Amino acid sequence: MNFRLTFPVAPIEPSLQYTDKLLLTGSCFAEEIGARLQQNKFNVNINPNGILFNPLSIAQSMQSYLDGKEYTANDLFLHEDLWHSWDHHSRFSGDAVQKVLKHINDSQAAAAKRLKEADWLIITLGSAHAYALKENNRIVANCHKVPEQAFYKRLLTANEIIAALDNMMHRLFFQNRKVNILFTVSPVRYVRDGVVENNLSKAILLQAVHHLVNKFNRLFYFPAYELVIDDLRDYRFYKEDLVHPNELAVNYVWDNFASNCISPEGQKILQQVMEITRARHHRPFNPQTPQHQQFLQAYAKKTKALAAAYPFLEMGEELGYFEGKV
Repeated sequence: MNFRLTFPVAPIEPSLQYTDKLLLTGSCFAEEIGARLQQNKFNVNINPNGILFNPLSIAQSMQSYLDGKEYTANDLFLHEDLWHSWDHHSRFSGDAVQKVLKHINDSQAAAAKRLKEADWLIITLGSAHAYALKENNRIVANCHKVPEQAFYKRLLTANEIIAALDNMMHRLFFQNRKVNILFTVSPVRYVRDGVVENNLSKAILLQAVHHLVNKFNRLFYFPAYELVIDDLRDYRFYKEDLVHPNELAVNYVWDNFASNCISPEGQKILQQVMEITRARHHRPFNPQTPQHQQFLQAYAKKTKALAAAYPFLEMGEELGYFEGKV
């Protein structure tokens, strides 16, 4: 007797290689997958504007990288003694204008460079609900705890989302002729919008994404949303807020991602990297024992061998730990 519905995840082709340059953008779930890619030594740039939820803000951020936009003081506003950008997450906010601008513009420059070189752009769409300023109808990426009376909240249409992403991709493909794009829809349940409203929002995102994936050869879809909502399908796979998938759920999605989106050669390297990073974070009861010193020496040897076999891997921190230098 089956008590859960599983489904096959279609492998993507081409698949991700360890030598690829990746740019991830979108909701907080993009950071979960991005963090695992980063921990396992993939070359990633994660959320250069910070967490972005709605597709129009994601498309706008990509346009700003393609334009080489440099932010000025006129792009910031002051609220509760902090300077903010309507285009960026609050992680960029601060009490000094020049410090905020440096943080934003350094990230913009790195993102612009990465987008021109990227082999993969991974976009995670969070919500079709968007907030627009009443004063000028501008869609904002983050409300920065400004009173809700300052905004209109509206549900984007599939056509709006398709048009924004389509225009962005045409420009991107002109500048970067090798980049592939992988779409996911976040399994985070935005119940603050309402349960019915959240489901409608996700349906619009899915409609828009599949329209685009069916239109372009270089676009792909990974079913992170379906793996949590339809496969795991249980509140025990969510955190206490019942909104965000917990670590067990994220690891399940990651395992499916690694199996179906990373090349066979990459998966072999991944297993070796994971063994070394697990050893790096091992906490011995008695670090001075001969047994632990032998453990360190053995993994220093393994790390050197892996770095020699794959020079593109950044294993300096792990090797330093095993050799007692950090």
